[in-house]
Amino acid sequence: MRQENTGKEIKLPWLLAAGLLNNMGQSFIWPLTTIYIHDALHESLTVVGLVLLLNSAASIVGAYLGGWLFDRVNAYKLTLIATLFELTATVFLIFWHGWPAFPIGLVFMGFGSGLLITVINSLGTTIKSHDGRYVFNMIYFMQNLGVVFGTMMVGFVYQHGVQYLFIITAAMYIGYFFIALTQFNVPAVTEHATHSKHETINRKLPRPNRIVIWTFFIALIVIWIMYEQWVSNMAVYMTDQGIPLTKYSFLWTVNAGLILVFQLGVNFLGERIRNPYYQIIPGILAVAFSFVILLFVKQYAGFVLAMAVLTLGEATAFPAIPALVNQLTPLDMKGKYQGSVNAAASAGRALGPLLGGILIDATSYKFMFGFAAVAVVVTWVMVIVIRRWQYHKTTHY
Repeated sequence: MRQENTGKEIKLPWLLAAGLLNNMGQSFIWPLTTIYIHDALHESLTVVGLVLLLNSAASIVGAYLGGWLFDRVNAYKLTLIATLFELTATVFLIFWHGWPAFPIGLVFMGFGSGLLITVINSLGTTIKSHDGRYVFNMIYFMQNLGVVFGTMMVGFVYQHGVQYLFIITAAMYIGYFFIALTQFNVPAVTEHATHSKHETINRKLPRPNRIVIWTFFIALIVIWIMYEQWVSNMAVYMTDQGIPLTKYSFLWTVNAGLILVFQLGVNFLGERIRNPYYQIIPGILAVAFSFVILLFVKQYAGFVLAMAVLTLGEATAFPAIPALVNQLTPLDMKGKYQGSVNAAASAGRALGPLLGGILIDATSYKFMFGFAAVAVVVTWVMVIVIRRWQYHKTTHY
């Protein structure tokens, strides 16, 4: 007999388990996408950038649609449908992963991924038994624990055939579906859309809230464009330096492992520092500094150091942004704006590989590293200026 959740809201451990499985599945795909298309399918970096652009564009559509639907339909049924969609796309890639089947499958996976990530974050807003920042920090923590397990195995599984990566990913989504089926059918989820329709708060956000939120949407786009260089173009750069693929894959294990360590510190400090800006501002600066380090790296240890600094910035800034957006949005808009957070991140992921590939082809990797550092610093300054100008005027919900 299957276990049912008889409470009024999702139990946080089950939502965290779903996030763990989702990211475990995803981490079997994205670390090797660039290498597989470039080396196995023999396509150029520009073509790789276009494929990843389409994948992330589909994720943007999925994220925005998922947030829009979350506020309007039964979120429990939405979760099940989104999971089945992602599972179907993964099964397709088990059997068809040549050219052009592989990029087609990736586009459908991107759409499903956008839906699922938005659903997880939006479901997090329905949990009231914990502080919102704690919920989002823990979601981020567990998602990256999934990356630890995934990236530890991906390089070794890939050696036996790319189809095995998709088989394992499909198993992750079957597990996700079972959790959603048995644990997410609770009033806080199934009745969210009904409560949203009866909200008395004006649907138009106060102007200061809109300015702050849109500042972070812009910041997310810029930061993810630069962060994506690590995900896509760095794989080729490091292998060109004679560093084996397994060591590049291990960098992401380091990334995810350090996120777990840093998140423990973030959760500890979160109980004492209430303003999420104190996570976001130093986090963005750390991301910029990681690219400064890359300008001088020649040995593998330097790449590990740069990844550690990048991870410090990621672990502090990224989970605090959806938590801040949650604070600044009323009940009837939470799904929409959590979807927009993920859409902004997906926009950066979409543009990153293509813009990075074009910039590298036109100049060099070193120029791209310097450009990334400057762009993120400019974003950091923008966030500080907008905070001092508007944050004290915002309305919290």
